[in-house]
Amino acid sequence: MSGSATLRIGIDTGGTFTDIVCVDDRSGAMRVTKVSSTPSNPAVALVRGVHAILGEWGASVDDLGVLAHGTTVATNALLQGGIEGLGLIVTSGFRHILEIARQAVPEGYGNSYFWVKPERIVPLRHVREVGGRLNFLGEELRPLDEGSVRAAARYFRDAGIDAVGICLIHSYANPAHERRAADIVREEYPACTLSLSCDVLPEYREYERAVTTLVDAFIKPHMSRYLDRIRDELGPALNKKPFLVMQSSGGVASPDQVMRKPITTALSGPAAGALGSAVIADIAGFPDLVTLDGGGTSTDLCLIEAAKPKITNGGRVGQFPVRIPMLDVRTIGTGGGSIAWLSREGKLKVGPRSAGAVPGPMCYPNGGNEPTLTDANLVLGRIPPALIGGGIRLDLERAREGLRALAARLPGKLSAEQLAAGIVEIANWDDANAIRQLTVQRGIDPAGFALLAFGGSGPAQSPAVMQLMGMKTCIVPPNPGNLSAFGLLAVDWRTDHMVTRVMHEEAIDLPAIAAIYASLEKDAAAALEKDGIAPSKIALVREADVRYAGQSMEVRVPAPSGAVGASFIAGLTDAFHAAHRKTFGYNYAGAQKVELVNFCVSAFGMIDRPNIPALKKSGVAPKQTSRPVYFDGQFRDTPVFERPSLDPGFTFEGPAIVEEFGSTTVIMPGQHLTVDPHGILIIKAAGAGR
Repeated sequence: MSGSATLRIGIDTGGTFTDIVCVDDRSGAMRVTKVSSTPSNPAVALVRGVHAILGEWGASVDDLGVLAHGTTVATNALLQGGIEGLGLIVTSGFRHILEIARQAVPEGYGNSYFWVKPERIVPLRHVREVGGRLNFLGEELRPLDEGSVRAAARYFRDAGIDAVGICLIHSYANPAHERRAADIVREEYPACTLSLSCDVLPEYREYERAVTTLVDAFIKPHMSRYLDRIRDELGPALNKKPFLVMQSSGGVASPDQVMRKPITTALSGPAAGALGSAVIADIAGFPDLVTLDGGGTSTDLCLIEAAKPKITNGGRVGQFPVRIPMLDVRTIGTGGGSIAWLSREGKLKVGPRSAGAVPGPMCYPNGGNEPTLTDANLVLGRIPPALIGGGIRLDLERAREGLRALAARLPGKLSAEQLAAGIVEIANWDDANAIRQLTVQRGIDPAGFALLAFGGSGPAQSPAVMQLMGMKTCIVPPNPGNLSAFGLLAVDWRTDHMVTRVMHEEAIDLPAIAAIYASLEKDAAAALEKDGIAPSKIALVREADVRYAGQSMEVRVPAPSGAVGASFIAGLTDAFHAAHRKTFGYNYAGAQKVELVNFCVSAFGMIDRPNIPALKKSGVAPKQTSRPVYFDGQFRDTPVFERPSLDPGFTFEGPAIVEEFGSTTVIMPGQHLTVDPHGILIIKAAGAGR
């Protein structure tokens, strides 16, 4: 290849494998590979994968245009627990904001008598109050007490608190007190990591603002170390190339922008998979679907309507409520490496504990000592004796021995195969229940949606999950194990900006709204231009959070572009009434006044998305072997196809196995397989129309 810099590489770091996708912008050609993740330093696997795929292409670093990366650093830091070393500065009188929190009791506890609040993210002794006060308009009622800020900074320094969040009352309306407090803390304690709520979440609601700010402060050192490691591992040549990081909102940003607000990467990896799925949904002609991303340690699910994943600003990462724009992804602790174990009551469970990449499932070289979902699928014959193109040889007998040992602890004298089938069934029901929460519990009939399967373990489970849910179609994209990495190359640059200004419908200040949007749009465009995006490539999108007067929660709706006048307000309120009806099943149009609460602007740096070209028929018969596979209580001699050999239009009646680099698809008995013009597998349920 010549040094024309036409290659784009997407890297998705998972718990077991790091997936790499490389696309040539000139031809649309695509290559994929996987390397084992390196949990002690994920940057090592990242760089190893980049060099591996460049080598497969016969390309050099000069041919590379951009690197895009989805990371789980923020998520893992939060989910692994042990959050220590955090401090919080609040306005006098608000010391107990984290203790009071919200009155909502998690689902399943019935009432608060049976629920014990988890430990606060910051112990009360590390919450420091400072004097000074603003009102909700941002007007100063009392000046900032700088002496109390200095005392707080010295306390944190002496206590060894190395990350502090600053959340002063009404800073969303006027950040002056917070910014001055930050300057003072830096003077007294230069080594302290700071996050300011006016930067992280300039929105009212003190509890959510405080928690989101603290989570951001906690993540910052982790993300800083990780990005520094990547820079070290990339070396001088690769460091000259643009390096983008996926955000939870479905856009990419430069490392510098990410470090200003690392909380935006909390669901980076799952977001990339959902966006890659949206591209596939559009190509395959299934705009309404549920995605199922089965990885090594967990499974991520997302609802997509009209080929667009839903974005929420009220999500959670673990136990922490974080109010940032993020794709509405549901994560459950069931993946290929999920360990099968017995509860105290003697019941069989699968996950959330995982064997991960190290040591890995029992069947892996140097694998662990507890059977996993992968071991169960191997014993059932549903996955091949070697993974990722023969790169990982699997030990069938060791997996079988592990299942026998676990079966001996259960009543009923189960065989290894019967136990393996039970493990797979439990994992499938875990997936089905998560889909039910995304659909049925929101008033959506899943029968009208397709199930899109990807990830290393997703396609092995999803056709059976489709059957459990009564869905009609399961689709599996090309290279499903690498779809998240592909999704990284299909998203725009993005930055989100917001401000709170509560306005009742009868007291709307049109000039103020116009000034707010003008300021937000200027800031958003400037953020992308700073990263090198040409103004002609920037698109600005307005939104607003609106509610009925008296409501405590808002609905985010699109806001009209152009001049802010009477037609703007009419369009905004009409959009709110429609969104409220769609979300809750009713609205109060004409009967209740509305309030505008938050004004939001998102700026997008538009990119050229990679395309999946239509396949040409080879006219050669597909490569086919067979092996015994366990279905419905017995082994059946089952056809096994090599996916690259399947021509468009190929059809087959299940059961069947389709193998490819990085993933295996299991078509259940009675299901019908068709290969569409782009090589996407379309699996129809038994009895469904074709």
